[in-house]
Amino acid sequence: MTSMAVALVDHMGSDLTVVNAARVSFGKHSDDFDKKDEKLITYLAEHGHWSPFAHAFLQFRIKAPIFVARQLVKHQVGLTWNEVSRRYVDDEPEFYIPKVWRGRAASNKQGSEGVVKAAGMSNDAVAQTIVMAQKNYRKLLEEGVAPEMARMILPQNTMTEWYWSGSLHAFARVCTQRLDHHTQQETQAVAALIHQHCEEHFPVSWAALTTTH
Repeated sequence: MTSMAVALVDHMGSDLTVVNAARVSFGKHSDDFDKKDEKLITYLAEHGHWSPFAHAFLQFRIKAPIFVARQLVKHQVGLTWNEVSRRYVDDEPEFYIPKVWRGRAASNKQGSEGVVKAAGMSNDAVAQTIVMAQKNYRKLLEEGVAPEMARMILPQNTMTEWYWSGSLHAFARVCTQRLDHHTQQETQAVAALIHQHCEEHFPVSWAALTTTH
């Protein structure tokens, strides 16, 4: 089973970056971060002054199954996404298999709840699908079919990778929405890893952004 992963590639700025972006309106600049700056950040977040938080950036390399990526790519504002393309890459695909199979939620048309007892049957079905997909994918390539067409037979649990870059404010929106308990657990898992990196490098700003949304 291939696991999902979120690696921080780079980041720019700190909580002080946010403060100085806000205070430049008054021609002010701080070299050290203090309690007054914490209060300013809280004020900015509480009153929806988002632009100072857009001067802090992060870049991630993320690995997850296609069905997870297609949910996360819906977040566009303040973010840039570049993904591996099987138009050009035709190496052996990797696949995601969940540790447990959740049941369909009874209360609404989407979501999940509980655990399916016949998980063994579910695992068998996925294993059979993977074996068949791998075999036929490789066969198409061997027959000369272009990778951009051969890829169409790969299932949604095929792993993909992408660079995801954007402002601290943009990733705060991602995590605020995707860490909600109503969202799909696999997207929650990716958001939780992003959350850890943002919290580590921008502790004051991240706390303010994610508690005031």
